[in-house]
Amino acid sequence: MLDANKVRLGIAPIAWTNDDMPDLGAENTFEQCVSEMALAGFCGCEVGNKYPKDPAVLKKALELRGMQICNAWFSTFLTTKPYEETEKDFIAHISFLKEMGAKVVGVSEQGHSIQGTDKSIFREKCVMNDQEWELLCTGLNRLGQAAKDMGITLTFHHHMGTVVQTAAEIDRMMENTDAGLVNLLFDSGHLAYCGEDYLAVLKKYIGRIKHVHLKDIRPAVVERVKTEGLSFLQGVRLGTFTVPGDGSIDFAPVFDVLAANGYEGWVLVEAEQDPAVANPLEYAIKARRYIRETAGI
Repeated sequence: MLDANKVRLGIAPIAWTNDDMPDLGAENTFEQCVSEMALAGFCGCEVGNKYPKDPAVLKKALELRGMQICNAWFSTFLTTKPYEETEKDFIAHISFLKEMGAKVVGVSEQGHSIQGTDKSIFREKCVMNDQEWELLCTGLNRLGQAAKDMGITLTFHHHMGTVVQTAAEIDRMMENTDAGLVNLLFDSGHLAYCGEDYLAVLKKYIGRIKHVHLKDIRPAVVERVKTEGLSFLQGVRLGTFTVPGDGSIDFAPVFDVLAANGYEGWVLVEAEQDPAVANPLEYAIKARRYIRETAGI
């Protein structure tokens, strides 16, 4: 069982409004989103595109509901743009997170990414060359140092359709970055989606995992995406992802590994679906109940 004194439970706003496909959940307001998160029993969240940009306004809205910001996605372009461009935006991003009281930032390399395109997620993913790997790992170390200097921990988010998707790609990234500067954002759903042993990755890097996304999958939809050559976003619309307790992943072993290794930090439910099909509040309550029963928090 997880230790409630060490582990905090959050949920991502992407179930209410999708940042990559704004038509999904366009009708849902920021106020509805954070109110339903709190109603479902969560105490933290990441940042969505409808969130107020003014920290004072956002803090007040969250405090009214007993919520706080734990992380916010940041897109790096270390393999396709000058480092300085990414760093400038990164510093502004983590400055906002620091003001909101967050301790980690989740970064994902979007250079050469096909996650937001119409390309087949299984057939057209980019594979980097040695020079691009050097740009990525060197850049991550530099960003990690900048974050550390500001009291923020950099975690890298492996993600379907990006240049760091598979277990082998995670290995290469982790082996070629400084363990004191670059950590891992573990996402069960993305590893299961691409057919990797998510539990093995969790065990291997537990010492460098500083943020966790609890994401489940529907294998039948994943298989359709694979056989029909569909894109990542097409898969989302069809229901590739769902909340813990509603898909195929048994999270009990995941919680056991986290608990056995004294994990401290946030575990965050993240399951982008069409909110018109999968009511966000209903699925948030379902996830909260499952986590309480399975992880003891």
